[in-house]
Amino acid sequence: MNGPKTSSGVSVELTDLTRTYGTVKALDGLNLRMEPGEFIALLGPSGCGKTTALRILAGLDQATSGTVTVDGRDLTDVPANKRDMGMVFQAYSLFPHLTASENVEFGLKMRGSAKGERGKRAAEMLDLVGLSEHAHKYASEMSGGQQQRVALARALAIRPRVLLLDEPLSALDAKVRTQLRDEIRRVQLEVGTTTLFVTHDQEEALAVADRVGVMSKGRLEQLAPPADVYANPASPFVAEFVGLNNQVPTQVSGGRASVFGTELPTLTGSITSGSGMAMVRPESVTVIADDAGAATVRSAAFLGPISRVYVEMPDGAMVHAQLSSSQAREISPGQRVSVGVLPTDVLVVPAGG
Repeated sequence: MNGPKTSSGVSVELTDLTRTYGTVKALDGLNLRMEPGEFIALLGPSGCGKTTALRILAGLDQATSGTVTVDGRDLTDVPANKRDMGMVFQAYSLFPHLTASENVEFGLKMRGSAKGERGKRAAEMLDLVGLSEHAHKYASEMSGGQQQRVALARALAIRPRVLLLDEPLSALDAKVRTQLRDEIRRVQLEVGTTTLFVTHDQEEALAVADRVGVMSKGRLEQLAPPADVYANPASPFVAEFVGLNNQVPTQVSGGRASVFGTELPTLTGSITSGSGMAMVRPESVTVIADDAGAATVRSAAFLGPISRVYVEMPDGAMVHAQLSSSQAREISPGQRVSVGVLPTDVLVVPAGG
C-alpha cells in the first residue's frame, strides 16, 4: 500500500536499545532505522518489547542503554515534551469537557498558538479525518471510532516529526477497526509523517506498513516489507506468528524439500539436509476430490469468499487448507481427496523444533 510521501518525514534510529525491569529484559539490543516518511509496524505477542520501544522513542520511558536519534539528533536524554512527537493510544484519551475541535486545538494551545490559528488548524485536521461535521460534539456524543479519529487529528495538529500509534484500534469492533486502519494509512500518506505503529494484530500490520518488524523477546526477528515477511519468514518464530502454518514432515536434500510428493525450494534459514518439518501455508495446499485419494476431509468452515478445510492424512495428521469457497463446495466431510502443494519456497525447521 505504498504511495507518494511529502518531505515532512524525518529519519529515526534506535541503536542497541536495552531495557531491563529487575530481572526482566524487555529490550535486548534492539536496532531499528526508519527512513523519512516511512510507516513501520512493530508486530509481536504481548511482552515482546514493541510498546517499550515505542515508549522509549516517545521519551515516556528511559532505555537502560542505547541511543535514540531523530533527524540526526541524539534525543536519548531529551524529555518527552521536547521531542515533537504525536501519540495515539488504545484508550482515546479525549478530554470529556472539551469539544472535538477543542481537543484537537489542545496541543497547539499548550504551544502558545494564537486562537485563530488553532481554530484553522483544528478545522483542517478534522476535515482530514472526515469529522468536520462533528467539530462541536463532545466525546460522549461520538462513537469509539469517531473518538479515535479525533485523537489522530489531535496528534497530527501539532505537526509532529514522528507519529506514534500504540495499539490504537484494539478497543474498536472489527468493521470500524478495518475502516480506521485504512483511514490512518491514507492520512499518513497524505501528511508524510514518519510513523511507528505498534500492534499484536498481524492483519493490521501487513495491511498498512511499508515494512513490518516482527519482535520476540526484545529483539527484531525480521524487518521487511509485508509480502516478504509473509512469503519469506526469516525464522520459525516469524513463520509461526505471521499467518497460519501446517507442519509437514519432510526430507531435505540439495536445498529442496519433498512435500506431498512435490519438490520445493527451501528458504534461507532452513535446515540443509535430513529430516525436518516444512512450514506450509494453508493457501499453498491443494485439495482435489479423488475416490482413490489417500486423505479424508474431516471438516470445512465457510468464511465468505474463502473456506478452511481440514483433511486427515493417512498417518492421522491433520492438514489445514485454505480454498476458495467455490472449490470447497465441491468437497464434503468424509470424502476421499488427494492433497498436494503449490510450487512455493518453504521454510524447513528441525523436526521437533
